[in-house]
Amino acid sequence: MTQNGSVPNGSMRSGGRVLVDQLSIHGVDTAFCVPGESYLDVIDALYDYRDSIRLIVCRQDGGASFMAEAYGKCTGKPGICLVTRGPGATNASIGVHTAFQDSTPMILLIGQVGGDVVEREAFQEVDYRRMFGQMAKWVAQIDRAERIPEYLSHAFHLAVSGRPGPVVLALPEDMLITEVDVPDARPYTAVKPAPSVAAMERLREMLEVAKQPLVLLGGGGWSRQSCEDIRGFIEANNLPVGCTFRRQDLIDNRHPNYCGDVGIGINPALAKRVRDADLILAIGPRLGEMTTSTYTLFDIPCPAQKMIHVHSGIDELGRVYEADLMINADMGEFAHLAAVMPPVDSAPWRDWTHQARKDYEANIEPQASPGPVDMAQVMVELRKQLPPDAVITNGAGNYSGWVQRYWQYGGIRSQLGPTNGAMGYGVPAAVAAKLAFPDRVVASFSGDGCFMMNGQEMATAVQYGLKILFVVINNEMYGTIRMHQERDYPTRVIGTELRNPDFAALARAFGMHGAVVERTDQFAGALSEALSQDTSSLLELRVDPEAITTRARLSAIREKALERNKGK
Repeated sequence: MTQNGSVPNGSMRSGGRVLVDQLSIHGVDTAFCVPGESYLDVIDALYDYRDSIRLIVCRQDGGASFMAEAYGKCTGKPGICLVTRGPGATNASIGVHTAFQDSTPMILLIGQVGGDVVEREAFQEVDYRRMFGQMAKWVAQIDRAERIPEYLSHAFHLAVSGRPGPVVLALPEDMLITEVDVPDARPYTAVKPAPSVAAMERLREMLEVAKQPLVLLGGGGWSRQSCEDIRGFIEANNLPVGCTFRRQDLIDNRHPNYCGDVGIGINPALAKRVRDADLILAIGPRLGEMTTSTYTLFDIPCPAQKMIHVHSGIDELGRVYEADLMINADMGEFAHLAAVMPPVDSAPWRDWTHQARKDYEANIEPQASPGPVDMAQVMVELRKQLPPDAVITNGAGNYSGWVQRYWQYGGIRSQLGPTNGAMGYGVPAAVAAKLAFPDRVVASFSGDGCFMMNGQEMATAVQYGLKILFVVINNEMYGTIRMHQERDYPTRVIGTELRNPDFAALARAFGMHGAVVERTDQFAGALSEALSQDTSSLLELRVDPEAITTRARLSAIREKALERNKGK
């Protein structure tokens, strides 16, 4: 046995052992799982790597896949998730869909029925190539153990190259116990498309003649260095910069050129600025539905604004919007060349950039929310007590609007939120973030409905001794759907009311600190006490249902809908 635990070439190994050897070769240090009998040989092989590969055992496959996806976001390396066949794989599919829409490198490994019973609808049998279809960059089944190094090498290369994303591999049980003599692969290397000299020259020419340019940062594939490089480009040319939906950590939000997030609940002044811009530099984002306000910020297929679209996936360029200049490039490669590009004269848009920042600063001034717990003031207090580099996680729901509007993200790897709107993401993502960044404060935000979808992963946090702040915003309903009900079917409320447990008591049952906040003036003390604990803590904020968004009351939405319907 070699120093890293692998078996030298020329020795017989089981398929499971070959697979785990490949994980080690490709630099895997953490894997998330719910154990299953369909891949016991893989679990057994991981025993010999227990000092170099952390196996994080989760409480539900969806939580495990969310953790792997979030770990991929945090590290830039493929997050690894192992689940069993059938129900395990279907539960885990939510993390694969999130990784695909969020452009996150991830590999899902699924135990599969043996070849001797395939196509009989055997116990928990599913054809994953058909099931995952459009949810992944590649879905395959390894039927021969000697091909494991080849398949794993391709999976790692594909997950990180071009537009990052998930890969799914099915592992038949009989294949995993087959003994083979096969050479190992080499560690993967990412293939990175780079912009041409002509493209960068054209970009500079377009910037030179602009009067009201605006940068939109987004997408996946960013590193700390690429963010620093793109910040240098922004500073050198004094450009206003917005970040797309749930990508607000691509630049420090305290930077004088940052002007807000372009996503759900966009600042109306920023939405107008996007429409009024004469040049959009979209660096990284797909320009999907959430970023474009349901495809209304830009005309289809040719935007009224001049547009430069930079994306790592060539299939995304021209997919919805035909930009004036389309650049297929890795974010690091593009950002480096942008940073060393001679700056242009930014005098024409000096006031434009200054006012964009003023609009942002006005937007984060607290706007009171109804009820005894004012969420705007809660966010102000969080800004006082949490460090700037805190990692903030959230799932989906109207509650996240307060976080996205009022929190100021400190830069790369400080925001974990699903762009595909997956509920239940915040708790498992926080577990992954704390594993990736043990020395940083991690705070997870969930609505009451969102929390109950994966709140059991608090047990994983406790099991591995992780200190995380969990904040549950409880308004006793599925708030986003209730808002849409009142807009479209006012007063006909059904299917959105929730009866919840005492979340603080639930946290204490898990062995954590738990407290309830029922008034704004209680929050500062409760937060301070939670942060002083040696364990994870949960704060339940009991919020008035009227506080449905950062800008509107629930009753006002209903009254507007009723008034609109009077004439029908």
